[in-house]
Amino acid sequence: MRFGPVPLADAQGALLGHSVKIGTMKLSKGHRLSADDVAALAEADVTEVIVARLEPDDLPEDEAAARIAAAIAPDHLRFSRATTGRVNVYATAAGLFVANRAVVDRLNRIDPAITLACLADHVAVDAGDMVATIKIIPLAVPQALVERAQALLRADRAFEVKPFTPRRAALVATELPSLKSQVMDKTRAVLTARLLQSGSRLDSEQRVAHTTEAVAAAISDAADSHDLIIVFGASAVADPDDVIPAAIRRAGGVVEHVGMPVDPGNLLVLGRLGEIPVLGAPGCARSPRENGFDWILDRLIAGEWPSKADITGLGVGGLLKEIPTRPQPREGSAGKRPGPVGIVVLAAGQASRMGPDGRHKLLAEFEGMPLVRRSVETAIAAAPGRV
Repeated sequence: MRFGPVPLADAQGALLGHSVKIGTMKLSKGHRLSADDVAALAEADVTEVIVARLEPDDLPEDEAAARIAAAIAPDHLRFSRATTGRVNVYATAAGLFVANRAVVDRLNRIDPAITLACLADHVAVDAGDMVATIKIIPLAVPQALVERAQALLRADRAFEVKPFTPRRAALVATELPSLKSQVMDKTRAVLTARLLQSGSRLDSEQRVAHTTEAVAAAISDAADSHDLIIVFGASAVADPDDVIPAAIRRAGGVVEHVGMPVDPGNLLVLGRLGEIPVLGAPGCARSPRENGFDWILDRLIAGEWPSKADITGLGVGGLLKEIPTRPQPREGSAGKRPGPVGIVVLAAGQASRMGPDGRHKLLAEFEGMPLVRRSVETAIAAAPGRV
């Protein structure tokens, strides 16, 4: 491609390098100049324009972007129409976006004219979320470069969306005198909300003593009718032989890993009973805020099984937030801690605008749940104080 200024008389058939406005008519960047366009520009006393003139083996930007996009495996992905040299890629299912950095880097190093940007690896997405974009920088690129990009994307996946497979989860929660029942109630509500994001549901809860024997019996019982078991200990895991990992082994399971380099989320336990994942949740998972528990839970629900290498490789980017209430090993934060926060759920009114035959708006169902219930469960999951 040859780019630069040319006399107007030589511009027919070339692509405009920059937008041009003539009175009420605007010719956009990338527009192919016709004889009528050239005549209109001449009437406006334009004598020179900046254009791109294609070589025989060049592809226009939109065609190049469309061809590269067509080389990507389309499973659970939707592609926009190519325009201004860009194709956007969207998820068609809720799931886990998984990127192969090596392939994306290799594509971006073919030539600066071809770019691919995507979300970070292992990010949870909803259907309709934009996950990647392909952008051709110049107005045209050699066909040979496009073919190299196509070959790379056909040989290796640059990225994919792994749909969530909804799970039937069991909660096993241990009790100690120091743990208030309100905390356990909130834990259940938060876990319920967290599972709903993947279409999973919390089917049962068992509250048992904080002993290896009691937890092992609860795990064995839950395995009969669930395909995911989550254990919240009343006391944090302090050792690979502590109550929760010991209980997984006592129930006949295997402990894959204890601990992870994600903060908050250090004290996670990953095990299995046969093919059923058993997660020992860190205390931070009692909060709805993102933590390391989310990262492992999402992978399991998307059909992945994190290896030790996967878990120990989460350190870069694993520092999620400061925790002001913890003075060590970090410094305490300046300023006072905020006071307790309460939430009031507004649920009054006659819903008269729903019409004389309409159902009360708070009882209207959204995704199978009455709005008033959804509001209350969201409030319970979010509020650190009373609801």
